[in-house]
Amino acid sequence: MSLGLRIAAGLYGLLLEVVVLDAAIRTFLLPRLANVRFSRLVGKTMIRLFNKLAHSTTSYAAKDRVLSIYAPVLLLTYQTLWLGLSAVAFAFGFYALDAGSLAHDFAVSGSSLFTLGVTTIPGGSEALEYVEAGVGLTLLALLIAFLPAMYSAFQRRELSVSRLSVRAGIPATPWGVLEIAQSVESYDRLDELWREWEQWFIDVGETHTTLIPLNFYRSPNPNQTWIGSAATVLDAAALFNATVDVKPSPTAGLCIRSGWLTLRRLADYFKVVYPDDVTQDIPIAITREEFDLVLARLDRAGVPIVTDRNAAWNDFVGWRVNYDAIIEDFYRRFTCPRTDWHNAAVQPLFGPSNVRGEEPSKKPDGLH
Repeated sequence: MSLGLRIAAGLYGLLLEVVVLDAAIRTFLLPRLANVRFSRLVGKTMIRLFNKLAHSTTSYAAKDRVLSIYAPVLLLTYQTLWLGLSAVAFAFGFYALDAGSLAHDFAVSGSSLFTLGVTTIPGGSEALEYVEAGVGLTLLALLIAFLPAMYSAFQRRELSVSRLSVRAGIPATPWGVLEIAQSVESYDRLDELWREWEQWFIDVGETHTTLIPLNFYRSPNPNQTWIGSAATVLDAAALFNATVDVKPSPTAGLCIRSGWLTLRRLADYFKVVYPDDVTQDIPIAITREEFDLVLARLDRAGVPIVTDRNAAWNDFVGWRVNYDAIIEDFYRRFTCPRTDWHNAAVQPLFGPSNVRGEEPSKKPDGLH
């Protein structure tokens, strides 16, 4: 074989391995948001396949079961592709050294990558075999080291999602947060919820932009998703500051700000279009009719509502417009059930839960 062909094979193998290591390092090790084209291409291809499988079913529960295995399969696909492409890259390297049978060079590469040592090239290739063995072990170790960090972040995320059912009902709704606070006469305790979720958004903003597959790990309860829970808390904080006739909470406002900043970081990665300069004349997904249905429900539940409903609506829009486009896109992107605000007219009210001294048969219903 000509010397030029061997040099070209060696350079191609080197370039291919650089691409693989760059993708592996920036996907698994780099502690910042990284736009890795190789990883993004693999993820897009895989999610298209899973979306087709999911949308071939009719029920949301079936869709959720299909999509729940996407993220684990994606990680295994990354590992398989990186190992496979490394085997190809080093095979070209062995070909550059030996210029023998390409099939034999692939066999040597596979043997070295998985440290089997069953096939070698006599003389001069031992150093490259050792390098490939180190690369193979490193790629396997990356996934093993990556999983504990990711599942730790997943557990932190889901703990607050599960706890939200205590404050917002099942399924969680924005009006449920305010009704339950009214039922136990604890508006002052809502600041605890806003602080918890302010921290939750900060944590998600860090973990879900550095560990991108985390975005696709679905919540254990299909009807209690992390996207839906985030929207519930943001809308509840917006409703509280805009409509409840008590002093607006600065903590609720900080929670909303923390939320939209995090959502924008995620939106930038997923290339979601959202308005940079928000104004109240930008339409939101919640209609005035839906807003009025929720206020009527809160009024029936005993929540003190401000007298000027038009001002309340304008204030609510002023909060919601900051995250509306992103959260609505995420509902579709991650196939999450969207909160239907029309249900506020038909769902049973949350009854008082701090009443005592009455006969059990006469006590109001507890929290649903």
